[in-house]
Amino acid sequence: MRLLVAFLMMLGLASPAHAEALVRIEGRNFVEPDGRILHLKGISLGNWLMPEGYMFKFQVAKSPRQIYGAFDRLLGPERAAQFWRQYRDTYVTEDDIRFIKSVGFNMVRVPLHWRLFMSADGEIGGEGWSLLDRVVGWAATAGLYVIPDLHAAPGGQTGINHDDGPGYPLMFYVPRHRDLTVKLWRAVAQRYRGNPTILGYDILNEPIAPYHDVATLNARLEPFYKRATAAIREVDPQRIVILAGGQWSSSFAMLGPPFAKNLAYTYHSFWASTQRDSIQRHLNFANLHDVPLFLGETGELTDEWNEEFRRLHEAHGIGWSFWTYKNLDTPSTIVSIPRPEGWKEIVAFADGAAKEKPSSEVIDRAVAQYLEGIRFRNGTVRWSYLASLGLKGEP
Repeated sequence: MRLLVAFLMMLGLASPAHAEALVRIEGRNFVEPDGRILHLKGISLGNWLMPEGYMFKFQVAKSPRQIYGAFDRLLGPERAAQFWRQYRDTYVTEDDIRFIKSVGFNMVRVPLHWRLFMSADGEIGGEGWSLLDRVVGWAATAGLYVIPDLHAAPGGQTGINHDDGPGYPLMFYVPRHRDLTVKLWRAVAQRYRGNPTILGYDILNEPIAPYHDVATLNARLEPFYKRATAAIREVDPQRIVILAGGQWSSSFAMLGPPFAKNLAYTYHSFWASTQRDSIQRHLNFANLHDVPLFLGETGELTDEWNEEFRRLHEAHGIGWSFWTYKNLDTPSTIVSIPRPEGWKEIVAFADGAAKEKPSSEVIDRAVAQYLEGIRFRNGTVRWSYLASLGLKGEP
């Protein structure tokens, strides 16, 4: 039924689904339409619609704008544009979504960059819409939920490279940036209104760096969440809205009791203690306000740590989404992309360590191998990583 409704919604042939067709919040739980508690087991599709430098092995070219600039210098603007079109068509395909479902995940979290969905002057449009539509359709067919996550908001909300801002969380200072962000979320909610494959909207990824005018900015976070939630609920009234804590999703200290129904609260934690002390402050918040928690990002360490940290959260009824599904030449991911020949030279030029551009032969071979390597069939599945998540641990 969920697949049929989602398909009809995508075609515009069904009116918004009733509340009973959507995942909802009851106390500290996510609850499926049939009344069962939903234990989230998710994976983030990082680096797809929101590139990050470290996943290309870049040390200096970290933000999307720096990464795009590096490929412009390597390939020229026209070839670089072709590269990104092929990259986005290939990095996540239906094969990836089917595999994610087959090993035991029940959700994918999709990081988004606002410029793929909206122009600088605020006009809604861009190639991101069709790409997100595809993943939502594939997920519906596979039986996965989807959480769109705004990783890069207009102006930047984090103050570090992965919001593609200027290195300061200007979204919280500039009213126009907040206006554009709210407009974008309303457009997303309008497009997917009532679609049962969408679990909820993750409004801001890791807002407010801990070293940027925290006293002023923390006070602005919840009012912005209220505004964005109201805009979403105007067009998608029963949808879950997921609110991230401040200081890179590490603290809920600036948030009060839930201001609306169907709110969930997300935090991120990497390389932390696997004992209860590392999450006690979050448990206190959830107990005080009777709200559900969601570990939105974690991982990037060893299989042993993954298992212990996952078990800690499951013991307290907290669902999770690990980071990240696919990465270049690393054991700390689900699918490892093979490192192309000559990639060291590509990295050196992209980061400015080498002033002379690699030969056209090196560039062409490395880029071609990279674009082939990101296809699911050419990656290396890290089965021990999957086993550490309590999922299918062998082919």
